[in-house]
Amino acid sequence: MGFKKLAERIVWSGTLVSAGTATFVDPDGNTFERDIVHHPGAVVVVPVIDGDVILVRQYRAAIDRELLEIPAGKRDVTDEPVELTAHRELEEEVGMKAGSMVKLAEFYNSPGFCDEHSFLFLATGLTECATSFQGHEEQHMTIERVALDSVPDLIASGDLVDAKSIVGLCVAREHLRSR
Repeated sequence: MGFKKLAERIVWSGTLVSAGTATFVDPDGNTFERDIVHHPGAVVVVPVIDGDVILVRQYRAAIDRELLEIPAGKRDVTDEPVELTAHRELEEEVGMKAGSMVKLAEFYNSPGFCDEHSFLFLATGLTECATSFQGHEEQHMTIERVALDSVPDLIASGDLVDAKSIVGLCVAREHLRSR
């Protein structure tokens, strides 16, 4: 037998995430505890138009600074299909509707302590629509259009340090190059 979760006690619950302490047993029969953050999951979208990608620069309270990112959002609408969440977040954050929304990958953001599961989409065939900013951060974010080919330079320079964006942009670039 491998590892097995024996129990978990929720120690804090917020409006969207919760944290617990869980007890596990390892393959040798030893028990141990780990703190775990529970998250509803997220969608991330790489919107591409004419060889450019549309990014957002927004404040992130957890690190007290602005980050350059691909559009993303929490799966905070009960039973909403991930593709619909991706369309909604793209429209809300950057004011674009996608003619095509293709799922490229799924990944766990920080599985060492959190169960957040993200779904990565490539959005193409973009047409403008109204934005619908949610929350203080989005109301003050800026929308930036950069060449998809400049992504490696943005990563190397430290201008792009957000993990979901690095993953999303690199996977999308490879997908588009292989077509």
